[in-house]
Amino acid sequence: MQITGKRYLDYSSFIKLTFGERVQKISLDIGFSCPNRDGSKGYGGCTYCNNNTFNPDYCEPDRSITSQLEEGISRFSKRNKAQKYLAYFQAYTNTYSDFNSLKAMYDEALRVPGVIGLVIGTRPDCISDVIINYLSQLAKTHYIALEFGIESTLNRTLKRVNRCHTFEDTIAVYERCKNKGLHLGAHLIMGLPGESRVDLLQHAKIISELPIDTLKLHHLQIVKGTVMAHQYKHNPERFDLFTQDGYIEFIAEFISVLRPDLIIERFISQSPQELLIAPKWDGLKNFEIMNKIDRKLAERNTWQGQFYKKESLVVC
Repeated sequence: MQITGKRYLDYSSFIKLTFGERVQKISLDIGFSCPNRDGSKGYGGCTYCNNNTFNPDYCEPDRSITSQLEEGISRFSKRNKAQKYLAYFQAYTNTYSDFNSLKAMYDEALRVPGVIGLVIGTRPDCISDVIINYLSQLAKTHYIALEFGIESTLNRTLKRVNRCHTFEDTIAVYERCKNKGLHLGAHLIMGLPGESRVDLLQHAKIISELPIDTLKLHHLQIVKGTVMAHQYKHNPERFDLFTQDGYIEFIAEFISVLRPDLIIERFISQSPQELLIAPKWDGLKNFEIMNKIDRKLAERNTWQGQFYKKESLVVC
């Protein structure tokens, strides 16, 4: 399946074909925590995580959902013509509460004028069947996307970075969510400590067998205020961080073994310079790096799914 002239299925084209116009995500922070921060599973959070690396400044958990959405819409509407919006429950684990609280939050977001759906970021081990079924009901009249942080398909890596869940949890949650009208997404971090290039390419093969619609990727970044920053300071030799050119070369190979109908939402994410410790790339904007990826694919005559082969799910 190909929906653009690109050599992979890109998310922005999928959105325009789905809705017939530009649709903008508006990020929200509603003050959730995570089970590996509050002690229910662990403490300290994931070793790489600093939520300030991606939260817009209007996302303040003491503000109402309506207020955050209205300000986000106001900002984006000044840059673009009238458009539709998706309420993006982004910060931390956005299904980590009781049903009535979550229902009230999701319903409030959908009442804001211009909001046509929800994008909900969460963990594989933090969503109940009650919530899944409620979101499935909403999906009959709205666009509802669930994004799960997989981060790695290797249990040894998940343990090393203090995820406090397993890849078996990931497989199980997608089985519970599939065929319910939900748009299912996944997130992976490329280059976590201890993972080889072979491991990373195996991620592509394994996640291609999950019932997911979209995939987000980015390279590992060491940011201030994290456990990993401390680890990197004292043992930098344990990290094999991507150079910009090395990442672009790798992505071209990664794409070639992905399932051909998987929509790629993101290849790259860059932390704020004031928080970023490593790797320090040359300051290119995201779209410039995307252009380099496009050129690399053309140079190699590579495309998404070129070497895809259906495989069985393997947990290590």
